[in-house]
Amino acid sequence: MLDHCSISHKGGVVLWSRSFTPEASHLASSPSSPVNSLIREALIEGRAAGEKYEKDGYAVKWTFFNDLELIFVVAYQRILQLTYVDDLLAALKALFIKLFEPFLTTFVASLHAIKNGRITARDAPKPWNFAKAFDGWDGIFDKILKGFEDKAAQERKSRFRTVSAAPLDYSPPSDDLSTIPSESSIAVQDEQEISRNFQALKNKLRGRGGRRGGRGMMRVESGSGRDSMPASDSESVSKKAKGKAQRKWGETAPSETEMASLDFSIDKLDSSKNDHLSHDLQSLVDKTSLGTRTRDGLYEVKDWDFDTKQDAITRALQNDGAKQPSGSLGALSSMFARLTGSKALTEQDLKPVLEGMKQHLMKKNVAMEIADKVCEGVGESLVGKKVGGFQTTSNAVRTALSSSLTRILTPKTSTDLLLSIRTKLSSPLPSAQQRIPYSITFVGVNGVGKSTNLSKVCFWLIQNGLRVLIAACDTFRSGAVEQLRVHVRNLSMLGVNGATNSKGRVELYEKGYGKDAAGIAKEAITYAKDNDFDVVLIDTAGRMQDNEPLMRALAKLVAINNPDKIIFVGEALVGNEAVDQLTKFDRALRDFSSASGAGKGRGIDGMLVTKWDTVDDKVGAALSMTYVTGQPIIFVGCGQTYTDLRQLRVANVVQAILSD
Repeated sequence: MLDHCSISHKGGVVLWSRSFTPEASHLASSPSSPVNSLIREALIEGRAAGEKYEKDGYAVKWTFFNDLELIFVVAYQRILQLTYVDDLLAALKALFIKLFEPFLTTFVASLHAIKNGRITARDAPKPWNFAKAFDGWDGIFDKILKGFEDKAAQERKSRFRTVSAAPLDYSPPSDDLSTIPSESSIAVQDEQEISRNFQALKNKLRGRGGRRGGRGMMRVESGSGRDSMPASDSESVSKKAKGKAQRKWGETAPSETEMASLDFSIDKLDSSKNDHLSHDLQSLVDKTSLGTRTRDGLYEVKDWDFDTKQDAITRALQNDGAKQPSGSLGALSSMFARLTGSKALTEQDLKPVLEGMKQHLMKKNVAMEIADKVCEGVGESLVGKKVGGFQTTSNAVRTALSSSLTRILTPKTSTDLLLSIRTKLSSPLPSAQQRIPYSITFVGVNGVGKSTNLSKVCFWLIQNGLRVLIAACDTFRSGAVEQLRVHVRNLSMLGVNGATNSKGRVELYEKGYGKDAAGIAKEAITYAKDNDFDVVLIDTAGRMQDNEPLMRALAKLVAINNPDKIIFVGEALVGNEAVDQLTKFDRALRDFSSASGAGKGRGIDGMLVTKWDTVDDKVGAALSMTYVTGQPIIFVGCGQTYTDLRQLRVANVVQAILSD
């Protein structure tokens, strides 16, 4: 039985509706009703896939008629298995359009005219009388629905008859109590049934042995008699019975030698494998991408350089004294060709140019919202400015865009992470107080490469002579702890400056899975303080920005441990999603960490962008992330080895964004 049915326009006008029970009257009136939730989540936000939506015990199905922008909706209790709903929707749509198409066409046309401003609301027709327009539809609907319900009832009855027609050994119950069997008789019958079944099985096995023509037989004891079983069957039984032998422990505890033989979590290497291991470890370090040493002996990662083939051609032409071809100005410069002549630029003049600039930025992977705001700022800086010839106009617009990008990308705080670490470690403390290590928490969504790039940062810190403790606070993802354990093993053997063996410079602090991440991080910082570690790198589980329980758990970790840096790890391929991820991560951390009573809320302090080597010159994610948070990009990851970590220079990013 249906609970609700309605026909609406996509603009929100309900043309016709029917509720079949008093309890179902709220399905169309309440803002939180399943029908309104369907319209909000499935039709407006596009978050519900398929053609069935379930909420609050109701199932909602719908279909569209796109030519007239109509929505046909049916709601019923989810526990009911109504097989005719899809056919009912199709029939309603076809008949409703056929009967009332002239009226619907006029109605939809008037809505579009009002929306586009061709007529005002005052000049619009008087309120539509849907009851009069759809007069007689209620009776037609009742007939259609009754036809489908009767057909479904007949199908159920036919299925029941089919099942009932099967022969059953059944007799009606008798009123005579003497016919009820006693418990003892039931037990006797059970024993007799078991005996008959066992005898039938013996006969079957004996017959199979006769057909096999004298194959080997095996004697099997059964009660007081003996029976035969084929040898092949006995072999299969023995094979099935054979399994892993149980380890039998003596009364005394196992010795250290026995325990060591059972520890499979540590690789047991002999001397013959050392050379092979060393070769494998060296493959994790790209000598060509190793950083440089400063005069102070500090290890610095390389800068990311942008260099295109077009730039190389341009430089070659300039070196040869040849004239640069006009086409080399590229697509971006061609936008400015229409802005010529000695006059002050107006908003109307700049509108098509700024639109082209917006498209160019979006092609560079800049989020659309950010591209809009950047172009708006560039337009404001150019309105009223007088320009001369083409070259002057081109230079003016390029200069304005370059200045805007530079202003956005220029860090508001220091990006020298090593300076921050050394400043804290060298700060004087009271004699009774222990030195607190510098802690960095890595956060982000799932699958962006937090653990991998944490290990790259760890390698960079080791090269600068710091002792690092990695806290495995991803207690949810399978293999997360093991992944960090492998990284720690490799980094321990790589050593400083690519040399082998830096054992003791990096360790892993882990407590397994299913534990409280905030508690593990706190214990790790305490352990690092007691064992004289310089830096604690806290790895966290990936989580989506809309998952409130997981964001609260992350905010709890931040509030309890108060890390020195919170680094958001995002990927360069993210595009428009960068704005949503960073905005919600930053807001959730600030709101939830302040709500925990630990003081002022903490937000994101910097970003690490991964998969940078996959985007070529489409580096707009850097602009989007910096614009949203106002925080700097500390590193970018650009490969699979521990040395594939780069620093960004603002000029290089601006050059890549402006390149054609």
